[in-house]
Amino acid sequence: MRYIFGPVASRRLGRSLGIDLVPYKTCSFDCLYCELGTTTHLTLERKMYSAPQEIIDELKSYLKKLALQPDYITLGGSGEPTLHDHLGTIIAEIKKLTSIPVAVLTNSSLLYRADVKEALLRADVILPSLDTVSPSLFTSLNRPHPALDIKKIIQGLIDFRKLFTGQIWLEILFCRGVNDSEEEVMRLNEVIREINPDKIQL
Repeated sequence: MRYIFGPVASRRLGRSLGIDLVPYKTCSFDCLYCELGTTTHLTLERKMYSAPQEIIDELKSYLKKLALQPDYITLGGSGEPTLHDHLGTIIAEIKKLTSIPVAVLTNSSLLYRADVKEALLRADVILPSLDTVSPSLFTSLNRPHPALDIKKIIQGLIDFRKLFTGQIWLEILFCRGVNDSEEEVMRLNEVIREINPDKIQL
């Protein structure tokens, strides 16, 4: 299988069937803590990294073979899914195919864009990450594409919450001695109140 993996046991999503929409380590961040290693293609370019129909055909075939349905179909994995410019179409086609809810894992970097917000509105659950609200920590911890601005990303999360009627489960990864100071946590807490997620996962 080129795009589908799992189902895997997920603490957050139960039995999760994953779909990779972009090539391995194609991302807008190069996070210090990423379990997949260094980002090999740091980019903000949204394009058709994979053919939507190929993804849907593979999913259709895969679902027929599964004895037990997954709890979620999850877009994410080895790269940033919002970089795929047909994300909204792919979500819509998945929902035509099955009643299994669709979750999207995102680093939140492109949520300031109207087209990304529009695409994600079709999902059931969005799991955005926000590890810091400090520009300096954002640069050193998430090592983003140089054009990205943490204030813009935060505003994108706040604006998306106002539009999205599904579930938002905000993910925060604390690195000891890096982004876990009392001051940083307090500032993060203020922003979280503005975002108003349904869940916070640490």
